[in-house]
Amino acid sequence: MAMGLFRVCLVVVTAIINHPLLFPRENTTVPENEEEIIRKMQAHQEKLQLEQLRLEEEVARLAAEKEALEQVAEEGRQQNETRVAWDLWSTLCMILFLMIEVWRQDHQEGPSPECLGGEEDELPGLGGTPLQGLTLPNKATLGHFYERCIRGATADAARTREFLEGFVDDLLEALRSLCNRDTDMEVEDFIGVDSMYENWQVDRPLLCHLFVPFTPPEPYRFHPELWCSGRSVPLDHQGYGQIKVVRADGDTLSCICGKTKLGEDMLCLLHGRNSMAPPCGDMENLLCATDSLYLDTMQVMKWFQTALTRAWHGIAHKYEFDLAFGQLDSPGSLKIKFRSGKFMPFNLIPVIQCDDSDLYFVSHLPREPSEGTPASSTDWLLSFAVYERHFLRMTLKALPEGACHLSCLQIASFLLSKQSRLTGPSGLSSYHLKTALLHLLLLRQAADWKAGQLDARLHELLCFLEKSLLEKKLHHFFIGNRKVPEAMGLPEAVLRAEPLNLFRPFVLQRSLYRKTLDSFYEMLKNAPALISEYSLHVPSDHASLPQKADVL
Repeated sequence: MAMGLFRVCLVVVTAIINHPLLFPRENTTVPENEEEIIRKMQAHQEKLQLEQLRLEEEVARLAAEKEALEQVAEEGRQQNETRVAWDLWSTLCMILFLMIEVWRQDHQEGPSPECLGGEEDELPGLGGTPLQGLTLPNKATLGHFYERCIRGATADAARTREFLEGFVDDLLEALRSLCNRDTDMEVEDFIGVDSMYENWQVDRPLLCHLFVPFTPPEPYRFHPELWCSGRSVPLDHQGYGQIKVVRADGDTLSCICGKTKLGEDMLCLLHGRNSMAPPCGDMENLLCATDSLYLDTMQVMKWFQTALTRAWHGIAHKYEFDLAFGQLDSPGSLKIKFRSGKFMPFNLIPVIQCDDSDLYFVSHLPREPSEGTPASSTDWLLSFAVYERHFLRMTLKALPEGACHLSCLQIASFLLSKQSRLTGPSGLSSYHLKTALLHLLLLRQAADWKAGQLDARLHELLCFLEKSLLEKKLHHFFIGNRKVPEAMGLPEAVLRAEPLNLFRPFVLQRSLYRKTLDSFYEMLKNAPALISEYSLHVPSDHASLPQKADVL
């Protein structure tokens, strides 16, 4: 009963508590909160929709960028494939071009057929434009010019050589008398080279070049090392060599002055005054570079100038003229000064023979064929001057009487000399003219050098030079030239060497090349007027030669 009553009371109380009127304020706010919640949910839904739209746009943008990148990558792959194909084609074309160039050098070393065709052919000009207006004077004018300006100089050269040879013999004999054969260098007889001894000298004053070979005292010897003797050298060292001082018995290098008692006034040429008796192997050698076994050109120059000065002082009383050094940068550049005010220059050049051949290592030259300077004082220029003289003599025997080859070289050298005085020296020298002539002598038949073909051969020589200048390539006549007759006896190492380009400086020096090219074309332009001007006063019979000038 009691439990039933308790349950009734609990139901009543619960009903009273949950009646809406008991808490009117709270019950009235429920609808307001619900609307606020709904409003917030709607706003949040709108934000979610906006964010979804933004994300969809971002996804679309990323997809577009991905597609663009894939397209660029595809294009890059296509370009790479195209580039690889193009590089392969370019490489094949370059190889083909090099093969054609090698074939052309092997089979077309001479002048082009246009140049060899005859006097009516035109020279190819710069930039593809043919050189117009090069009309050399006729045969009669060239003959008059040669008789007036060239032949007289050739006749004077013989008397000049005779006078200088007698004086130089006396000077070298005096030098030998002052030398100690046990300690001093041994000076041999001179050798005449270059234009004065090849009979094409035209420049005034006449200038003789004389080689003076010298050898070391026993037990020493010189061991020449050519640039082409199996060792790799830079291009600017080609044509040079080094000279090593060794003992003939193979012992370590030492001086004989340590075994021989010298006088107080005697100075060993191999060692200084403060090292008269050095220990074995001491390399303080006055004629070698510092701490080196190789001869130094500067030391040789000082020794040679000192020896010549002492020799002249010993014989000066016998002559009525003075002797002085001409150029400080050339060891044997000498000048005879007469009391009348006239002078006679000549060059005594100390040289070293290369083994048993006619090649000579030259310490200095007034005008080096390569127009370059050695990188080191131990580099000696290899001279083929004696071989050039022998080749001209051998060729003369096969040419017809009165051949015009030297006359052609003399006229070209005369024009170059006049142009150099007018516009200054350029990269073109008389040695280049002689090299071109030697190539033509080897290419042409002997009958093509008759006296009556002087104008055609002169035109051809100028054409050959122009072609060489435009190509910046003029090969040395002997080095690497297997067409040289075997009778010349050139060393095998020289014949096997790579051809030496005498015009290589033009490849490296654009300003020198432009000046040389401009000077050459100016020389061609002035040639007809210059030859005609010097031929104006020549008598028509021109049977008698002009009066020779007095040598002294």
